Amino acid sequence: MKDICAVILAAGEGKRMKSKHSKVTHKLCGKAIIEHVIHSVKAAGIDDVIVVVGHKADEVKGSIKDDVKFALQDIQLGTGHAVMCAESFISRDSSVTLILTGDTPIITKETISNLVKYHIENEFCASILTADFDNPTGYGRIVRDITGNVQKITEQRDANEEELKIKEINSGIYCFISEKLVNALKKISNNNTQGEYYLTDVIEILKSENQPIGAFKTSDNHEIMGINSRQQLAEAVLMMRKRKINKLMEDGVTIVDPDSVYIDADVSIGMDTIIYPNSIIEGKTVIGEDCIIGPNSRIVNCVVHDGVEINNSVALGSEIKSNTHIGPFAYIRPECVIGQDVKIGDFVEVKKSVIGDGTKASHLSYIGDSEVGKNVNIGCGTVTVNYDGRNKHKTIIGDNVFVGCNANLVAPVKINDNSYVAAGSTITDEVPEGALAIAREKQTNKEGWVERKGAGRK
Repeated sequence: MKDICAVILAAGEGKRMKSKHSKVTHKLCGKAIIEHVIHSVKAAGIDDVIVVVGHKADEVKGSIKDDVKFALQDIQLGTGHAVMCAESFISRDSSVTLILTGDTPIITKETISNLVKYHIENEFCASILTADFDNPTGYGRIVRDITGNVQKITEQRDANEEELKIKEINSGIYCFISEKLVNALKKISNNNTQGEYYLTDVIEILKSENQPIGAFKTSDNHEIMGINSRQQLAEAVLMMRKRKINKLMEDGVTIVDPDSVYIDADVSIGMDTIIYPNSIIEGKTVIGEDCIIGPNSRIVNCVVHDGVEINNSVALGSEIKSNTHIGPFAYIRPECVIGQDVKIGDFVEVKKSVIGDGTKASHLSYIGDSEVGKNVNIGCGTVTVNYDGRNKHKTIIGDNVFVGCNANLVAPVKINDNSYVAAGSTITDEVPEGALAIAREKQTNKEGWVERKGAGRK
């Protein structure tokens, strides 16, 4: 939307969160609360976004990955004062200003678009996003005249007995004609018990000047829920999870038990993938089609190609290519690339390694800081010994290598193509191509030893 800017108020302390961090930086489905608001605004087609920061300003700025402008409210003197701090941005280019609060992450792009459209098409000077609440306690009430036009917004503490019965509440989200907003801000006063400048006073000023005021009522009052406490944060997580999971199921993903699955907002999952109970999928994870995830798996910031199965395992910050099987009880640590048709089995840990196509590490192995070729067999109990107490070293294993059980590959070391490592060996030197490496003590049998020592079982 051209000629429209959005101002997001994010300078408050949020004391009820009881946190040393800014309220709007707390995570909700993988992103800071304020990032959800910014995402909805930008998804509605509004690219010019100004975030007003104050309390923990640097922390708030650091939590935002989108391209936005920042205005500083160094002393928090109310919502009206916060918008004043962004005045230079508002008056510069935009004909319409959308104002939101940074603690309403459930708001959707559709509601934002509809509010702006309602405001412009009806040529209102100001438009308020409202909703009906069965229990409106704590919210400002929308007071209308007998014809239904907005007269004013009355805060809870100032409402009379009749006004307290009103169910329609102010969301704190508005649209203004930018020029009218800037002019009205110059007229508001802090002559109140809090000594603050209230944005709601702008509505009264515009009304007194006979400017048309609109109120656009959303049908889903959850969208305007502000997060002021840990309890409200937990409620918002439930709502956003449900929204995300329903969208995935609409797009062809099978989620066996939606109530037990946690999937972050930025996760992408392909058609005909099945998500089993108690799975957690976080960050910017991308999962392809026809995969099987879970039960009891955690996947964070990974790219998972088509046809992959991850069972009862953890995968972090890695790429897993098509038709590979992970788990159960495997641990894929960050910076791994696991090839196609690979088997990473139970109690196998892979760290910062590349695993070639067709390779199998079926159980009880550690592969760290390694390059493993194609069609390699990693026997049970194999360890790439990558750490000398000070530095990490690399193991290179070529194609078609067979590593027997209980082998230690002491890095830096290279095992060349088509070679074998005998079970129980500790390899410290390069193994030539096509060779068999045996590095273990020759077996010695001492006949009669048990009887001589009296070590037999009683």
